[in-house]
Amino acid sequence: MIVVAGEALIDLVPQGPGALAALQPALGGGPYNTAVALGRLGSPAAFCSRVSYDAFGEALLDRLRATGVDVASVQRGAEPTTLAVATVGADGSAAYSFYVDGTADRLFTAPAVLPPGTRAVSFGTCSLVLEPGASAYEELMRAAAEQGVFTALDPNIRAGLIPDADAYRTRFKSWLPSVSLLKLSEEDARWLGGTPQEWLAAGPAAVVITRGGDGLTAFTVGGEYSVPGERVEVVDTIGAGDTVNAALLHGLAARDGLSAQALAALGPEGWTGLLGFAARAAAVTCSRAGAEPPYAHELEG
Repeated sequence: MIVVAGEALIDLVPQGPGALAALQPALGGGPYNTAVALGRLGSPAAFCSRVSYDAFGEALLDRLRATGVDVASVQRGAEPTTLAVATVGADGSAAYSFYVDGTADRLFTAPAVLPPGTRAVSFGTCSLVLEPGASAYEELMRAAAEQGVFTALDPNIRAGLIPDADAYRTRFKSWLPSVSLLKLSEEDARWLGGTPQEWLAAGPAAVVITRGGDGLTAFTVGGEYSVPGERVEVVDTIGAGDTVNAALLHGLAARDGLSAQALAALGPEGWTGLLGFAARAAAVTCSRAGAEPPYAHELEG
């Protein structure tokens, strides 16, 4: 079981140019997209979050169930669902503004135990910024690491939600001793202001940096491994990084690689195969509108 912990929300995606274009609601949130992608790839997955009882919340849970994701660890609340208004650039890149005050996912509390059979827990995005939930997710991350569970972190920076950038950077560094695999984009790396070597020294067994269409690079104590991006006509990049998260975890599980020791022993062939799989998965997501990660059969061969 791979558990994904974090927010589920509604993306409002413009259907044309201009500030007053019609907005299409779409199911989203970085951790939510990662859970859906894991389910589509065929990994046993569970979602750990707090979701509203409103119609959006019901739709979010319905999709998880339909994808085969276990929702037994999802907490519920009467507060509304978080909304994220997307702006899609000419190159397909997406930016967001958020409506988060008083929403259900902010009131997440850390569960006493993880689902049976948990091999890894994935964290990231808004859920590690917005209090009081952020402290609860942090508590869960530290507890999982102390129990020897593989932990993955994608900070997926949303600068507009972070009131004190320096305080967040300090907090990010405090998470690293509890992180097995750190994945982040080039943009996130620049914003955080560190280097893969510094982050490796703080705790993670591997750091994976995504470079958009230019591919992915993994940094480990034993070496550095890169693959090019898959060429595809980009519709938008919504959910691409979340798909990479899922593909990395799915691929590591298939290689019995969900431990720091296994990551260190993966080697050049293992890493290039894993990164190539993640690049192909992300390319499929970029080739269609919204966060629509691939199914396993779309990546065969």
